[in-house]
Amino acid sequence: MRPTDHTLKGALDALAAGETTSVALTEAFLDAIGRLNPRLNAFITVTGEKALEAAKASDARRAAGKAGLLEGAPLAIKDLFCTAGVQTTAGSRILGGFIPPYESTVTANLLRDGAVFLGKVNLDEFAMGSSNTTSASGPVENPWSRANDPDTRLVPGGSSGGSAAAVAARLALGATATDTGGSIRQPAAFCGIAGIKPTYGRCSRFGIVAFASSLDQAGPVARTVEDCAILLKSMAGFDPKDATSADLPVPDFAAACGRSVKGLRIGVPKEYRLDGMAPEIEALWQQGLQWLRDQGAETVEISLPHTKYALPTYYIVAPAEASSNLARYDGVRFGLRETAQGSDLRDLYERTRAKGFGQEVRRRIMIGTYVLSAGYYDAYYLKAQKVRALIRRDFEQAWGKVDAIVTPATPSAAFGIEERQDDPITMYLNDVFTVTANLAGLPGLAVPAGLDPQGLPLGLQVIGKPFDEETCFAVGAAIERAAGFTALPRLRA
Repeated sequence: MRPTDHTLKGALDALAAGETTSVALTEAFLDAIGRLNPRLNAFITVTGEKALEAAKASDARRAAGKAGLLEGAPLAIKDLFCTAGVQTTAGSRILGGFIPPYESTVTANLLRDGAVFLGKVNLDEFAMGSSNTTSASGPVENPWSRANDPDTRLVPGGSSGGSAAAVAARLALGATATDTGGSIRQPAAFCGIAGIKPTYGRCSRFGIVAFASSLDQAGPVARTVEDCAILLKSMAGFDPKDATSADLPVPDFAAACGRSVKGLRIGVPKEYRLDGMAPEIEALWQQGLQWLRDQGAETVEISLPHTKYALPTYYIVAPAEASSNLARYDGVRFGLRETAQGSDLRDLYERTRAKGFGQEVRRRIMIGTYVLSAGYYDAYYLKAQKVRALIRRDFEQAWGKVDAIVTPATPSAAFGIEERQDDPITMYLNDVFTVTANLAGLPGLAVPAGLDPQGLPLGLQVIGKPFDEETCFAVGAAIERAAGFTALPRLRA
């Protein structure tokens, strides 16, 4: 086995047994990045020297009997997490050259547990997108390709496309990601890996560049459900620097992966059967439910009646919060500054934001500013918040009948980088199965479960009760075992 073929759990076991070292693993991944990243564009910044120094220090700690939970594991970090002394761009020109003087809480937790950071990975600009084509650093390519059309470059999903592509291509053992409307689960499904958006408040948002503050949540992507559980254990925890952080103990998520699903009631929401749904998506969904029934679970049809309003609600709430959060990028305090001789402050703002923000970010700022403006606040934003409360209530009523909910993760497999780009509404529809979990603050796990007719990966989604990621992991691991997903992308280390 090549070092890059390890799962996170396998690598940690090999390190503990003395079969490899962190330096050897890190060198192997850096070599893989050097060979494949020019094609995939998954990494924006590679921190090779820092990674090797960290790996040497990790090997020394392990030799001294002081190994942490993730001791020596090479990881990729989404370039939305502030990393002390390392450029953090959020995929935007406006933050080009910004080097934070502090560490995000999530990445600090990973470093505390001995992880080695290989570098910062690409994303849709300010996490706004479902394809990783809006980044100022250029689009990310999915390492998978269509069987009958191998030359068409496919999107890895977004906004965490760099994270998912890096893990799928074996450029890292795992990666941090963020999810505002599906930005962990959709890329995981498109790239044939696992990814979990935990309950809102499970992971601190301190040091993560904000998109929509009431929706954003950090989580991991990795090759297996168990790997995600191991990473989430390290990433999660109460943080007094984040007012929305939940002061709750962090369970042993990995132990939950071996839990039986016998006796669990699995909800099947009828509203997720969409007109025109691809037959392979429906077939995989039914197969996933049968796998769970075969392991002793019971499936129960439920109704989430306000699901049909989820997308329009999300695309009012998220841009509104984005327009407020992104107001801080003005060319005065940090990041890009565009000015001209004799220009005034207003001219500085206009030049900087016009040069620094991409088209999708400008579109969402304008939408958000509009729905928050006088005369439209009540008609749009306030009404959207009321519908959001109804969506949350739908789930609360469902939890009286079921223990978890299983749905498709995406409405299709990965599409071409040049496809759908001229139609933002079609792009927004990629989030149709995922936004409800964000609006309700619930955990959602994507699990690779099958292939479409062109050999591209498809995933199923497990939605759980608030702060019940353990049941998500149990159900997700049961699907993973039954699916036996072993297909590999064409481009990989």
